[in-house]
Amino acid sequence: MGILLFLGFFLLLLCGTPIAIAFGVPSFLVIWAADLGTPVIAPNFFAGIAKFPLLAIPLFVLAGFILERCGISQRIIYFANILVGRRRGGLAIVAIGVCVFFGGVSGSGPADSAAIGAVLIPAMYAQGYSRGYSAALIAAAGSTAIIVPPSIALIIYGAITSTSVPALFAAGAVPGFLAGLSLLLPAIWIARKKGYGNQQEEEKDDTSLLQAFREAFWGLLAPVIILGGLYGGIFTPTEAAVVAVFYSLLLGTVIYRTLTFKSIYSILVDASETSAVVMLIVAFAGLFSWAGSTVGILDSLAKALMDVSSNQWVILLLINLLIFVGGMLIDAISIFYIFLPIFIPIIHHFGWDPVWFGVVMTLNLAIGQFTPPVAVNLYVTTQLADIRLEKTFKAVWPLVLAMLVALFIVALFPSLSLFIPKFFGLI
Repeated sequence: MGILLFLGFFLLLLCGTPIAIAFGVPSFLVIWAADLGTPVIAPNFFAGIAKFPLLAIPLFVLAGFILERCGISQRIIYFANILVGRRRGGLAIVAIGVCVFFGGVSGSGPADSAAIGAVLIPAMYAQGYSRGYSAALIAAAGSTAIIVPPSIALIIYGAITSTSVPALFAAGAVPGFLAGLSLLLPAIWIARKKGYGNQQEEEKDDTSLLQAFREAFWGLLAPVIILGGLYGGIFTPTEAAVVAVFYSLLLGTVIYRTLTFKSIYSILVDASETSAVVMLIVAFAGLFSWAGSTVGILDSLAKALMDVSSNQWVILLLINLLIFVGGMLIDAISIFYIFLPIFIPIIHHFGWDPVWFGVVMTLNLAIGQFTPPVAVNLYVTTQLADIRLEKTFKAVWPLVLAMLVALFIVALFPSLSLFIPKFFGLI
């Protein structure tokens, strides 16, 4: 039954079936073939999404769409470009910095890549950056959105493992910053080696730094309000998502006045569609995990993994290799539901901190978002750059290696993830 479950899943994926259906069909077949009782399907389907922390996902998605459409990303990019961008390779620095910052609002790698890439890819191309490099860099920087709080991926992890979401958010702050920092060195080195962003090619701009800061101020304040309220214990992650929605609406309708009733309706439609897709995957993936656990395949896989070695570092390395390969092929939500039921007994066996492990796993999955062959962020940015995915391969591998170094450091030194949640008394 376990072989049927996983074989059916991967065969459907290879056939190009939507991920939710690839989870659902094998689950139905196994439940029917193993005579587990078809009445269990509906309760388990709804149990997968009937969790209070998951309520934050559609709200953060909505807030991200509103902030993207009301022009926040353009203002922040403009401010960052005046601050650090007027030098060779400066736009590469701006791209990374703004993606990490905007990730503190959107919580989604593809959303971050789309919002920033739509503005920066044409600007980078105009300054001599190649389309392949521009698309690869923004896809890599956009992946940090699932690490820095508020992260949709960390909400999913917290819901599956019953781990405190505020603690996970706090734990993701330093690793997210470290991931962005790790991208700076190869990004600047490549830009200067290739001569991208020559100062002589840039247009003169008399806008003062103070004026640009005033324009971007309300956007810069968004993550401060959201994260400040979370870490200060003022509101829960779900309440923080509600605050994010109302604050973004305030910016778009009152302060910047860039949103109309028509655009708000369009935002609500797009956010509903995106949220529905995410929650459908969550529901079917939950059913998949339940079926795998009930037939015993997940326990068998966990035992087989622990039989490889009694050394926790060997097992941790093996786990990260599995996550890295899986992240290259499947989205982060699916990876959580496939692998976490296998990893949870191992976490307990070695006494690993689930908050630290969640950050390590999410950072690894962030790398998968821009690592070929299946790289969701790269698909977004290559569409914006109007190039084929293959054009980014040469530029993306140094960025992958840089993020792997950051992953190694975060895995080796758990205190980097845990000292902030401990300081705020979250763990």
